[in-house]
Amino acid sequence: MSNVYEERATMIAAGELQSFVPFGREHCKNHPNAVNIQLRQLQPASELWSSDGAAGLIGSLQEVTLHESDRESWQLKKGSDGTADEIDYEEELYVAGNMVIWSRGSKGQASYVYKAFTVDSTVQQALWCNFSVPQSQKCTKEIVEHTVCIAQGTCVNVHSVSGKDFIAPLPFQVSALWATMFGLLLERKNLTSDVPLSPPGEPLPTLFSMLHPLDEIAPLVCRSTGLLDIPRVQYVSDSTIRVVFTSCSPSIIMTYDTLQCIHTVWLLRKVTAEEQSVLLKCSEPGPGRGAASFLGSHLRNVSWMDSPASPLPCHPLHNQSRLGASPSLHSRAHSHSPGISNMAALSRSHNPGVAAPSFCSTQRFNVSVHTPSPRGHSLLTSPNSTMNESALPPENELIIPDLCIEQLWSESSSSSHRHMSCQASKVFITSDLCENRYLCFLVESHQELRCVKFLESNHSSQLLFASLSTIPAKDAAPLEDRGCMLVLEVNGSVVLYTGVTKVSKVFVPGLPSPSLNVIGCLPQRCSSVTSVSTPAKATLKHLATMEEHMGVMPSPVSDGLGSAKHHEASWMEDCIFQQAMPHIHTLRDAVSSRVTLELSNGSMLRITIPEIATSELVRRCLQAIRFILPKDTAMKVLVKWYNIYNAPGGPSMHLEWNLFVTCFMTLMGYNTERLTWTRNLHFEVPLSPVIAPKKARPADTGSDEDWDYLCSSDYHWQLSTQHAAGVPGLGALAHLGAREDQVSVLSVDSSALLFQHIPSLFAVLHLLYEDLKLDELQRSGARALVGLLQQMARDLQLEEYIDLYWRDYPSFIKTFRESCVIDQAQLQQMNKPLFLTPEPPSVFGWLSGCLRGEGMPPFPYLPGICERTKLLVLSYALYVAGDENAVSDNVSKYLAKISPGQKMIYDTIPEIRRESMVRFEAQQGNLAEKLMEWLTSAGFTLKDLESVPFGAALPIRDAIYQCQEHPCSEWSEDVCALIGRQDLIKQAHKVPLVKGKSTVDLAGLMAEAPAPSEAEEEEDGMADLDPEVTALIWSQDLRVQEVRRLLQSSRPVRVNVPQLPEVSDHEYIEEKENKLLLLCQRTMALPVGRGLFTLFSYRPVPTEPLPVPKLNLTGRAPPRNTMVDLSSGNIDVPPNMTSWASFHNGVAAGLKIAPASQVESAWIAYNKPKSAELANEYAGFLMALGLNGHLTKLATLNIHDYLTKGHEMTSIGLLLGVSAAKLGTMDMSITRLLSIHIPALLPPTSTELDVPHSVQVAAVVGVGLVYQGTGHRHNAEVLLAEIGRPPGPEMEYCTDRESYSLAAGLALGMVCLGHGSNLIGMTDLNVPEQLYQYMVGGHRRTHAGINREKHKSPSYQIKEGDTINVDVTCPGATLALAMIYLKTNNRSIADWLKAPDTMFLLDFIKPEFLLLRTLARCIIMWDEILPNAEWVSSNVPQIIQENIGTGEEVQVSQDLNMETLAQAHDYIIAGACMAVGFRFAGSANSDAFDCLYKFARTFMQSLTASAATITGHYNVQTCLSMVLLALSMVMAGSGDLKVLQLCRFLHKRVGGEMNYGFHMAHHIALGLLFLGGGRYTLSTSNSAIAALLCALYPHFPVHSTDNRYHLQALRHLAVLAAEPRLLVPVDVDTLKPCHALLDVTYKGTKWYEEVTVELMAPTLLPELHLLKEVRVKGPRYWELTIDMSKGIQHLQSILSRDGVLYVKLRAGQLPYKDDPLGLNLTLNPDVSSFKPQAISAFTSDAALLSFAEYFCQVSTDTDAKHKQALYSAILYECVTQEKPEMLPTYMAIDQAVRAVERGEVSETFALAQMKLVLELCGSRMLQRRYATPPPRQVPHRKSRGLLLSSEFLPVMKSAADSALDRWLASNSHVLRGYMSGQPQDEDSDSNMLACFLIYHSFPSLKKAATANLEESASFPELLVKCRQLGVSVRAVLSLCPLLLGTVGAGIPQPVK
Repeated sequence: MSNVYEERATMIAAGELQSFVPFGREHCKNHPNAVNIQLRQLQPASELWSSDGAAGLIGSLQEVTLHESDRESWQLKKGSDGTADEIDYEEELYVAGNMVIWSRGSKGQASYVYKAFTVDSTVQQALWCNFSVPQSQKCTKEIVEHTVCIAQGTCVNVHSVSGKDFIAPLPFQVSALWATMFGLLLERKNLTSDVPLSPPGEPLPTLFSMLHPLDEIAPLVCRSTGLLDIPRVQYVSDSTIRVVFTSCSPSIIMTYDTLQCIHTVWLLRKVTAEEQSVLLKCSEPGPGRGAASFLGSHLRNVSWMDSPASPLPCHPLHNQSRLGASPSLHSRAHSHSPGISNMAALSRSHNPGVAAPSFCSTQRFNVSVHTPSPRGHSLLTSPNSTMNESALPPENELIIPDLCIEQLWSESSSSSHRHMSCQASKVFITSDLCENRYLCFLVESHQELRCVKFLESNHSSQLLFASLSTIPAKDAAPLEDRGCMLVLEVNGSVVLYTGVTKVSKVFVPGLPSPSLNVIGCLPQRCSSVTSVSTPAKATLKHLATMEEHMGVMPSPVSDGLGSAKHHEASWMEDCIFQQAMPHIHTLRDAVSSRVTLELSNGSMLRITIPEIATSELVRRCLQAIRFILPKDTAMKVLVKWYNIYNAPGGPSMHLEWNLFVTCFMTLMGYNTERLTWTRNLHFEVPLSPVIAPKKARPADTGSDEDWDYLCSSDYHWQLSTQHAAGVPGLGALAHLGAREDQVSVLSVDSSALLFQHIPSLFAVLHLLYEDLKLDELQRSGARALVGLLQQMARDLQLEEYIDLYWRDYPSFIKTFRESCVIDQAQLQQMNKPLFLTPEPPSVFGWLSGCLRGEGMPPFPYLPGICERTKLLVLSYALYVAGDENAVSDNVSKYLAKISPGQKMIYDTIPEIRRESMVRFEAQQGNLAEKLMEWLTSAGFTLKDLESVPFGAALPIRDAIYQCQEHPCSEWSEDVCALIGRQDLIKQAHKVPLVKGKSTVDLAGLMAEAPAPSEAEEEEDGMADLDPEVTALIWSQDLRVQEVRRLLQSSRPVRVNVPQLPEVSDHEYIEEKENKLLLLCQRTMALPVGRGLFTLFSYRPVPTEPLPVPKLNLTGRAPPRNTMVDLSSGNIDVPPNMTSWASFHNGVAAGLKIAPASQVESAWIAYNKPKSAELANEYAGFLMALGLNGHLTKLATLNIHDYLTKGHEMTSIGLLLGVSAAKLGTMDMSITRLLSIHIPALLPPTSTELDVPHSVQVAAVVGVGLVYQGTGHRHNAEVLLAEIGRPPGPEMEYCTDRESYSLAAGLALGMVCLGHGSNLIGMTDLNVPEQLYQYMVGGHRRTHAGINREKHKSPSYQIKEGDTINVDVTCPGATLALAMIYLKTNNRSIADWLKAPDTMFLLDFIKPEFLLLRTLARCIIMWDEILPNAEWVSSNVPQIIQENIGTGEEVQVSQDLNMETLAQAHDYIIAGACMAVGFRFAGSANSDAFDCLYKFARTFMQSLTASAATITGHYNVQTCLSMVLLALSMVMAGSGDLKVLQLCRFLHKRVGGEMNYGFHMAHHIALGLLFLGGGRYTLSTSNSAIAALLCALYPHFPVHSTDNRYHLQALRHLAVLAAEPRLLVPVDVDTLKPCHALLDVTYKGTKWYEEVTVELMAPTLLPELHLLKEVRVKGPRYWELTIDMSKGIQHLQSILSRDGVLYVKLRAGQLPYKDDPLGLNLTLNPDVSSFKPQAISAFTSDAALLSFAEYFCQVSTDTDAKHKQALYSAILYECVTQEKPEMLPTYMAIDQAVRAVERGEVSETFALAQMKLVLELCGSRMLQRRYATPPPRQVPHRKSRGLLLSSEFLPVMKSAADSALDRWLASNSHVLRGYMSGQPQDEDSDSNMLACFLIYHSFPSLKKAATANLEESASFPELLVKCRQLGVSVRAVLSLCPLLLGTVGAGIPQPVK
């Protein structure tokens, strides 16, 4: 074998050869800009001259030559998409001219352009850079923005991946940009013009940093240690220092000093506070300050140097990069003339966010001496500006440096004294195979690569630099993924190095080997450094060095390379063509394992360097070897293996292991030729590499050799060792040949490289073997590894290990007989690690001990290699042993971490440890939850769990089973995925809502709703409600369609007027039109209700305008369906009748937009209508956008634009909209906006603006909204005065004064909302007293404040005198009092509002005001409101109660005015009903409903009865409307049928007293009843009540233009009281909404105890603060609890995302829709009658259905019948008990038992797993835990039993027991022979013996021997001894006859 190595180990083959062309180059050819350039080059000079005008010819020519000479450049980097399974792709950044192209591409996918940029001038440099932006003020975590920075002459364009663009102007010329961890580093161009500018000895800083494009550019600081070790901090201003390299991780930069010619490495970090203070001390102009101050003033003044002559226009920021500037503009901007053309680009007007940097300025310089440099580069770029500059005052503003550099390492000058070292042309960081890191820099002048090794010290920011090594090289490139670098040697050959160790030469197919003729042409430079590291010398004496055979090396083709077909030409022919062949010129663009070779003829090839191992097993073995060996030894091993594995024509994948074993054993000193089993290892190694190409080509026809090959293959050999137990003697045949060689003694070569380390290597490989056993997918690897391990164990004479391996693989290990002799003396010399314990660590043994509750020593594990071991050991410690801290503080109790050369300390007293294991008695639920959370944090998923062996995985599965039942609703997505609750995963994964016209949200689940057939249906504006949800909420009837019919206003109404015979046609037409006019009053009132009905139900498409249904005011007259129109001129139609109706229609359309939609400023403007008649609609649309929060996105510019148009409606909509959007924020910009429209808020001297009255009203309410609940003193004072604002002269403030006073009162109430008597700083205003006076009247106070001048002259029209006009001020003052004292239960204020109880006083007050007073009084005494008729009536004063409703017969006193009493009675009742409505808004409280419904019916009757004549029809109608509104507030969103009937009844009534206002009230009630299509309801928060008071003010307009008492626009504020409270269960499998039962638990209050109610969802939940928890109830769906005690945010977020609560149907259950009564809930629970065909009713899992089909079919065969019955039972149990994941476990147990019964066991793995299952089920700790319920158990939570709770296990156990007993009965001599230590025969059935020992936990021989079992005298003694060894009682009974002989009396017999 050895001679094969020598020839193969000289070279490796590169793979995947392909020619390389930068993708950007191809893309640029198609770029339109390229045409421009070509055209310019063809233009004659004269045209250039004329086209360019003033810029002149020189500039243009310069431009052309610039383009010709301007070479392209590109850079590549590894791309990552941030996902877990990262796809390996490359990103390319290509620069040419003024274009930058960023493309991506991978091996499996063609390149594509990711982003392309074209900038205005030539790109000087483009690079990737990451900027970090803090997430928020509170959060310290930073978001990293990935950007591309493009440097031009005067600015840097920064484009981030997220789409943000910045332009950062440059205050100086930049020579290079560098990307660092913190942001950009800018290197200033060193110009000759610096010299006269700077004062003597004061150079300017040369390095600057920019942490973000919006941050200032700050100078870099250098910290160096001066004399006496005092740190010296100064700016980096040495112009001889150039940056040559920067790195992000570690954060270092490398510089080159051009004077001293040395390279230096610096640490780059943030500046500390003390360093800043040292620099910025301004007490005196210290050294090093002048330049800084000068530069500071320069940087500052850049912004002032704008010139009117500037030819470059100032573009707005976002257009900058897309300017298609003409070529002439290019040349002017970048001709290097000293003109000031560049200053425009520098002007700060581009980007106000960029502040200019500055330093403290203490000196002034006259800068006019400056002369432009010959090339025209100047620091200030403008001589004109110098005069201004010198005249400017010095600035004392400081700039704070951000980053600091600190020297880490510098080249010693000795290395370069002989030859002055040149600047490094290439610098990179690489790491070697042993993870040492090197900083390498290539010095081309010396043709050498210098590598400095560095380490990270304990302090993370400190790096320690070690020795410098040099490698002769022309070029080099790092290969990150391979831990290597590629070096182009001086002679032109490519060599692979790892760190500074030479690995091998790289053979590139298709290129000649340079060593053939270039050798000796170039003199080999001797290195100038003594510490040159030599290439790794081959250590083995029979391995020749690598270079020896270089001269005769042919060019074989690496197998699998189709690209370079080499014919079988001899290598001599290659030599002839050598001169013509191109050679490798440079290496570039190294990305992960790929690198580009640039050839001398200019073409480029991209090659891939192969990896160190493809097989997972080999890779992990190499990891373990590297972990334990000293680094230098490990390096030799890895290099050796790499060469052997990657030789041209190397092994294929499945033979890799055999090659590894041979290589590894040879390195340890074994002679693999002499060992039988290694000799048989087959790997296709050709005898000579020359034959490799020939062998690689397979023959087309077969030959005899193929059969021989198969017979001698590894596969055949392995199969023959696993002979079937039924054919004894087969196994012997394979080894007849093996006996011959064993005459000579096999020994191990002690001089081998790894001989010393055999014990350590054995120990780590054994731990790796134990880890592989825990992964089903790696088990074949464990079996392969065990062959190697047993050989090492034999030679190290570790009997117990061999015993362990034999028990695992009895038939396999039995075949090994040979052992190699290691001399005893040498055995003593070996490095025996402490963790190689005599007793082998067995992970299954440890888990088993843990299950039995024994104390176990910590299990050794290799960090980073045996992660599966760590995971399972700690899971068992946590869940089985019950140690809550197992995964945090007590890890060391369970795991012994191994590190190379470390001493492991074991506990010497096992008793203590045994106690410690059992001490924990933690709660089951907690442990399971903790385990789930820990496993998730460790990255463990369900997929990983599937690969854990079934026995070991069972406790984890059990924990999952426990958690499934009662999961925690706040768990992360990953934990939910682990416990298999898809409903929770979906819930945790906050699905983005759909955009577009699809039906309502439901998180984008629903397809587009089936549209009604007629096209007109679409236009009614109500088509966006989700039919699936509404059909679930109201499944019994068509009430939603009925509401749509009542509220639609887009179709003509039916005008049904019978034509009487005496009526002429003309009169008949007039009659119809009059009827239509009445109907139109109703139509115009509909949109207000429709807006509430369709609230937030639509997501607009950004490219389409919002569909607004038109307001149709025409009619159709039956029978001929003739058109009836109001515009015919037959009747008088009021002017502007439709203006407010259009406004409401616009609001209704806008309110459909859901708050979560994507609405941009541009889209809002895009919706602006072209025609003027739609302006009112658009005004309403703007107000609606404010109400749903989108108006904040409208640019301030647009807002002012709309307001300046002076359109009254638009102003009203905008002012109310922006105020609602900024509710309670005290936003200053909005305050200014509102103040302009309120004269009282303007200074007294200001110009009087002509603001329309209704706009003033809107602005006043706006102030209330913006300052809601803030208690703002100034606004409160002004609003208080405005309530009583007197009418002024010249008709000022004379019309509609009531609405203004009311608005001021409402606004004051909102500002001081709920503050009560705690109004801070307002005691002097006497707010309540003043309001009381406004309410009851009295003498007017003098107007205080700044506006008193305005109110001096009284009105000429209205004579009010000195008293307050109560009719104007009372409503506002009443409501203001109500809102200020809302819910305060302040009785003294409430008593002010009591209705008067004498006739005299009653005469003095309007009945309407009694309604307001009653309402105000009741909502102040909030807690006293009761939902019953008695309470309502108790508000009526006694005098009224006594005289109303007593009947006509009682003689009524003459003094009483019955009309007044009747009106007062009705209005007070209506007020009390309103209070009940407010108190129980959105609660659907049945008592409140019954009470209000009774009063509504009463008022309905009195409408028709004669009593209405006393009260007056109008008054009864008003009271009825208010009661109806109260009813719909209580039932908001519930769609109650009785209230709907009332609304429909009133909808039909037109004519008579039914005016526009009443229609509006009734349709608002209808809208509230179906608020948001049943998804929204009303809140009773203070803010909501204030909004409802504004919206439902009990005085409704008489006609459509009436705003006298109340501004109509305020009706829409009811939206602010709406909140989403509909919970919609969505089946997670079908993604359809469904019904589910909920248990909703209320917290206890003073009115009721804690109570749980059962609701059928979808349902509206009560207000969340009243709830304790919401639970999805079984049995049909998986339970899910949302606990509100931890806060309501979780439930709020669910409700705000359309209330979607994902639920999962349990197996065998039907949804409520299919089975409402639960009649066929589960199928027959009797297993015997279970038919597998019925499985589909239980589960939709494809795997289970297939299992039923193929395994559970009824068969005639008796044996098969038994099997089928068993499988059916298993399937039934798994499905009905919802543990389908247990099916594989059950099947595995069954197979294990069957194998034992048949006696066909070649490995005992499955049986060992079954033993773990049995131990888990017998585990006392778990049984005890399940038996005792936890103390704080929630009542409805029942703990699920153990996962395996069936009778299946006992059946299996007894079958296994009896099979082993039968075997023992006939083979007791085998067991006896084993116990006496005799070697096993070839023929003995060792497989079953191993099964017996494993199954009964029989200890190893050594342990058994120490216990002296044979010497036991009696059964009890034997039992005690066996218990100590952990042998089961069952086994002891089986062993008795053997150990005690048959004489032992009184031995119980095992139960058969």
